[in-house]
Amino acid sequence: MITKHFAKHKKTIAAATAAALLASISLPAQAATPTSALVMAWNIDAISTFDPAQIGEVVTSELMQNTCDSLVDFDPKDESKVVPLLAKSWDVSADRMQITFHLNEGMKFPGGAPATAKELAWSMQRVVLLGFGNAAAMTEYGFNKQNVKERITATDDNTLVMKLDKAYPTNLILQAIAANRVAALLDEKTLMSKEVNGDMGNKYLATNTACVGPYRLVQWNAGESIVLQANDEYYGKKPNLKRVLIRHVAEPGTQRLLLQQGDVDIARDLSPDDLADLDGKPGLKVERVLKPQLFFWTFNATDPIFKNEKVRLAMRYLIDYDGLGKSVMTYLGVPRASFAQLGATGALNAEEGQPFKLDIEKAKALLTEAGYPNGFEASVLIGTLPHSAPIAQNVQANAAKVGVKLNIERMANAQLFARIRGREFQTGMQAWQTGVPDAHGNASRLVSNPDNRPEAKLTQYPSWRAAFQNEDFNKRVDAALLEADPEKRNQIYYQLQKDVMQQGPMAIMFQMYNILGMSDKVKNWTWNGFRVYYDIASK
Repeated sequence: MITKHFAKHKKTIAAATAAALLASISLPAQAATPTSALVMAWNIDAISTFDPAQIGEVVTSELMQNTCDSLVDFDPKDESKVVPLLAKSWDVSADRMQITFHLNEGMKFPGGAPATAKELAWSMQRVVLLGFGNAAAMTEYGFNKQNVKERITATDDNTLVMKLDKAYPTNLILQAIAANRVAALLDEKTLMSKEVNGDMGNKYLATNTACVGPYRLVQWNAGESIVLQANDEYYGKKPNLKRVLIRHVAEPGTQRLLLQQGDVDIARDLSPDDLADLDGKPGLKVERVLKPQLFFWTFNATDPIFKNEKVRLAMRYLIDYDGLGKSVMTYLGVPRASFAQLGATGALNAEEGQPFKLDIEKAKALLTEAGYPNGFEASVLIGTLPHSAPIAQNVQANAAKVGVKLNIERMANAQLFARIRGREFQTGMQAWQTGVPDAHGNASRLVSNPDNRPEAKLTQYPSWRAAFQNEDFNKRVDAALLEADPEKRNQIYYQLQKDVMQQGPMAIMFQMYNILGMSDKVKNWTWNGFRVYYDIASK
């Protein structure tokens, strides 16, 4: 779909340009990619919306970060620090209860209309008022539908004030809200002109973007391709490459072939075998960075079998962390059982954060204690991530040794997410990525569950999806958040990680790498655990 807020003649030109460029990535072997464009092969079947209030998928989050700037950004060289973006500077009150952001002057939306603090205040209020999953990024810090219009305000076109209800760590607020997609600057006028039944433009954003950023979405063909084009109205440094072209390619082997043939510059979903084969090949390179994404096996606590914490613990001993880490996950991730990712403030070290190993006898003993000496039958939902099937099959084989029959059901990622977010599953394997380099990021989603009622629909809480609520865990998460002494705060997180590994609703298995195969024609590829910076890349 072409974004509809551009003039009609510009839409025609953009459509023709996009069509021509997309054709260029389907050329025969040894075809050169355009020198002005970055061309990627990527599995993008999980995309369902471009609304910052609603998106939760890793793919869409990356696209949004490159089309919709947030108030601040993660420092490309040090993800624990934040740097200016929409806001050129900010002031913090002595009591840490108010942050005043001073925005860049003269910002414009892609159509040329002024973009000010007033639209930004509306955009952030909108997230809370709509109440979709990403509202949790703000509601957990005291914002709600009743107070958000008073607590997030624009005092003039270039000043935005955020008033807090508690003295949260300032850096955490900057990371969790100001650097989050919920702080994107949206085109209020365009979205309200497209409003349907009070949705504040949500339906329009299912297929379009309307925000301030280095690139703009000019075409999305679901299940086929995406075209991003440099935003001529961008206030910051213009991207080095004019376009980013993404071709939906589900099979890793096909991605590898396209990369080797020169049809794409980057392949995003390669298997360990593909990566090993490409590593060191002339003209190609493998790039990776540890990211705050965890791959885990989640259990639905509404199910009578998995409501039992001994059953859940038994499942952890059916995972061959070491064997999978040296085979399937060689290039893709490192064994990790803790909810706090390596590199986060408050995280257990690598050894303490992964105390499990494959132990069939231990699993059998726990199942017997739980009342299942002869095992049981259950389903495992998986998506199309290349490592999902081999991991599930490995666990399936180990489970059979203790009488547990696991039936694997594979489906498109979008369908998997819908099933798990709707609590329509027994068990499922999926990935989750936090937005902050702090243990609170995952503690607030994978551990804490503020409202376990089905009607609460806290779909961006994996703990809620698993129907798991532990009031003691909730209290400890809250206590750690506001603990002023850094060492005491860490100690709360250390013990919480150990307890959650024994009692929690999911068996966390690996912390993932962001890894890809790339042509050496691509220069200045820049990323960290929290951002990929398309605008810095060049050829």
